[in-house]
Amino acid sequence: MAMNRKDLVAAVAERAGTTQSAVSDTVDALFEVLSAQVKKGEKVSIPGWLAVERTERKERTGRNPRTGEEITIPAGHSVKVTAGSKLKAAASE
Repeated sequence: MAMNRKDLVAAVAERAGTTQSAVSDTVDALFEVLSAQVKKGEKVSIPGWLAVERTERKERTGRNPRTGEEITIPAGHSVKVTAGSKLKAAASE
């Protein structure tokens, strides 16, 4: 079963002994900071847990799946999230 945002906030609040409102505000702030840093092209790294960075995609050729016509897909950006050693270890337990 997947954990959604509400479940995550409740679990963190219980573990930290604080309110769900405080945790919700903290989660919001965390994602605002991550978004701002990625937008600027800066990498955010939490050693052992994860790293988040913006990547660049070059312009490339693709196909329209409906018509089969060759199209040009413009250059753009994406986000790369890399799991750290502690997160990888937790996944293999």
